[in-house]
Amino acid sequence: MKIVIIGGVAGGASAAAKARRLSESAEIILFERGGEISFANCGLPYHIGGDIPDRAALLIQTPEKMHDRFNIDVRVQTEVTNITPEQKTVTALDYRTGQSYEESFDRLILSPGAAPFVPSIEGIDNPATMTLRNMADMDRILTTLDSANTRRAAVIGGGFIGLEMAEALTHRNLSVSLIELAPQVMAPVDVEMAEPVHTTLRQQGVDLKLNTGVNRFDHHEHGVTLTLTDGSHLDVDLVILAIGVRPETSLATTAGLKTGKTGGIAVNRRMETSEKDIYAVGDAIEINEWVFGKPALIPLAGPANRQGRIAAINALGGDAEYRGSQGTAVCKVFDLTIASTGLNEKVLQQSGTAYKKVYIHANNHAGYYPGACKINFKLLFSPEGKVLGAQASGLNGVDKRIDVIAMAIQAGMSVYDLEEAELTYAPPYGSAKDVVNYAGFAAVNVLNKSVEQVYSENLTEVLTETDSILLDVRSPDELIESGTIPGSTNIPLDNLRQQLHKLPKDKTIIVYCAVGLRGYLACRILSQKGYSCSNLAGGYAMWRQSHSLRTLRQTERKAA
Repeated sequence: MKIVIIGGVAGGASAAAKARRLSESAEIILFERGGEISFANCGLPYHIGGDIPDRAALLIQTPEKMHDRFNIDVRVQTEVTNITPEQKTVTALDYRTGQSYEESFDRLILSPGAAPFVPSIEGIDNPATMTLRNMADMDRILTTLDSANTRRAAVIGGGFIGLEMAEALTHRNLSVSLIELAPQVMAPVDVEMAEPVHTTLRQQGVDLKLNTGVNRFDHHEHGVTLTLTDGSHLDVDLVILAIGVRPETSLATTAGLKTGKTGGIAVNRRMETSEKDIYAVGDAIEINEWVFGKPALIPLAGPANRQGRIAAINALGGDAEYRGSQGTAVCKVFDLTIASTGLNEKVLQQSGTAYKKVYIHANNHAGYYPGACKINFKLLFSPEGKVLGAQASGLNGVDKRIDVIAMAIQAGMSVYDLEEAELTYAPPYGSAKDVVNYAGFAAVNVLNKSVEQVYSENLTEVLTETDSILLDVRSPDELIESGTIPGSTNIPLDNLRQQLHKLPKDKTIIVYCAVGLRGYLACRILSQKGYSCSNLAGGYAMWRQSHSLRTLRQTERKAA
């Protein structure tokens, strides 16, 4: 059996290693057009920023070690330029010698990855505008940063790489502008959940420009001048393009392999392409997202590793299937962590899917243990209670909670199961009722109609169209410290039973507290006393985030 693998890193290198573990007799050839076959591309921004000081630490596996340990014929700096499925051959070009030659195969595994998206904008092709895909790109950026003249940088795109590069460049004491065409960074989360990231970026001195694009690049001896869509100009010494990636499919399509609706290489659950004995894995393929099974591009290292293993198993006669990707992801933005899994509200709305949501603001561990900090948590679920997705941000413990929800989604669990989830507890690590449990409690309360919810984005409309009053059940000190929603009546929760006579029974009472828990308790009192009431989901904290977004958008519209 002769297995040829095109491309290394997560998908290709994993496939090669798995194939060897399954068969000592197979001939395995790995082609890689770059100089490294397996490196931590997710770690590139952290070496640039100085968090990972040793460049060699990014090399997960070298060609030499891959050969010595796994007896794999590794051919770096060699690009496969053509595939002939009928003859089962590939044409390879060795950059070091300039020679081109053919290599046969019994099974072929494609792992070409995805390339940074570079839009067609006037002047974008200049030496000061760079992308970050591999270690050569990283070295090029570092060379520019080591110049004494590099003091100002613009990062274009607010995805994972864009956010990580904004932090890395800030750590290197550059003046950084982050430019994002959308109204938010971090597209996998919903806009209100991205707001803490916006706040963190601005607090760290990053000049965040949302709803803003670039119309033109003008390169000159002193750097680059960006002409932005709002008519302003920005002078910088370095530009990092982090707009997103596109699957590398040219080799596959030239060979006649089919692509899917999203533009990625079409594969089945066995990672088989439309051509017999040819498999594809990683960022270049179209997969099915987990919840509804719809086609998607999810370029993440974890899925690529699993796909590489599955392709190797099947190439050697096995029968393994890939179950789909949830898009579980996490990002560090200075001291803040933001993470998500499953579907977000934007996708659910676009697909016309019925859903419900709750917000939880709870401590990462017991409040009486030093260092407790809030986790902002959003849970999305179906009207029947099936868990659809979750998003969270905070200083600590965010990844743990999203990982729990990721497993819940894979297991087909419901919000009723989250209520009963038994998670680790000790004061330094969690609470007897974890954030995940609280999310389950709140969701079940919605489903069994223990409480009606009103959302911050709809509050003005609800107040206008219904005969309602706002009831703030926080303490007077909280109001002085953080403010209140205009037009609210304040009755602290602990005094509510004694002051019910102040509330009219012919109006709907919309209750809120800081984060929603006391509002729920107040609603339970009011509803049992004959009042019609709703709880403001996420409380004043979510209203303030929503209000900040509305104010910002109004300001931007006036400026435009």
